Amino acid sequence: MESIFHEKQEGSLCAQHCLNNLLQGEYFSPVELSSIAHQLDEEERMRMAEGGVTSEDYRTFLQQPSGNMDDSGFFSIQVISNALKVWGLELILFNSPEYQRLRIDPINERSFICNYKEHWFTVRKLGKQWFNLNSLLTGPELISDTYLALFLAQLQQEGYSIFVVKGELPDCEADQLLQMIRVQQMHRPKLIGEELAQLKDQRVQKTDLERVLEANDGSVMLDEDEEDLQRALALSRQEIDLEDEEADIRRAIQLSMQGSSRNISQDTPQTSSTNLTSEELRKRREAYFEKQQKQQQQQQVNLPGQVSHLCERPTTSSEILESDLAGDAMSEEDMLQAAVTMSLETVQNNLKTEGN
Repeated sequence: MESIFHEKQEGSLCAQHCLNNLLQGEYFSPVELSSIAHQLDEEERMRMAEGGVTSEDYRTFLQQPSGNMDDSGFFSIQVISNALKVWGLELILFNSPEYQRLRIDPINERSFICNYKEHWFTVRKLGKQWFNLNSLLTGPELISDTYLALFLAQLQQEGYSIFVVKGELPDCEADQLLQMIRVQQMHRPKLIGEELAQLKDQRVQKTDLERVLEANDGSVMLDEDEEDLQRALALSRQEIDLEDEEADIRRAIQLSMQGSSRNISQDTPQTSSTNLTSEELRKRREAYFEKQQKQQQQQQVNLPGQVSHLCERPTTSSEILESDLAGDAMSEEDMLQAAVTMSLETVQNNLKTEGN
């Protein structure tokens, strides 16, 4: 497709685009076509003058504008026909009786020129394929052989005049290349007006989107700030809950220790708040040990052969503490274990009391 010469519409120079697309090159300019139009106007004036320069028809002809061109860039079929004569080409009306009697299949022709009102465009065969080279399209449009006849018939129904170009067209690169290969067209070209309208709509949509984004930018920032604030509050509440739980645990431990100290003071008066010296503690342990030995000896005398329950390990925290106090060597780890055990028992007792 890139090798095909295709001039796009500029102003009303469709006749120029039609000729150049037909010949596949920049062969004609507005100046050259204007020169041909002026020459045709002069020939017509001379024919009108033959009837007398003083005749009413001649004066009327002089007052009328040119029929071969105008200021917009339009050129008549006579201008196009005379321009093609330079290349030995001739135009024949496609739907004329003379041509229709020939019964020529359109695919056997080489090119057509189509005209509706003031618009001209070319349909040409390049290589073995047909192309619509309308300057109002964004690019060449591929036409299949089976669709060509239907395409021309549709143009006739729409009011187009169709001319068959007879003669040898000048050689061109696109024709030589497409003789060897065939092209496929995935997307049909659009009209230039449609493309411009689509681009305009895209620009409008883009502008509207930018406005919406700008309008929502502030609210989006507010939403993000609000989300950050909510997250901060949630984290703060979690920290407060953790602090409250830690405070509850500390208060429970304090109550437990207070209860444990009261139980110990009731069960073991020797561990009161009064600080005892090491000598006094040693004497109390010796006295307690002697008392235990006497009780065991007395029980053995009364109940021979039975094992005294006093020799069994204490099962309560207060008994554990008394037993440990009676020992000669009590480690700090044993004292800590005993204190933890008493704390747990005290908590359980308090819970049972509250439940009752």
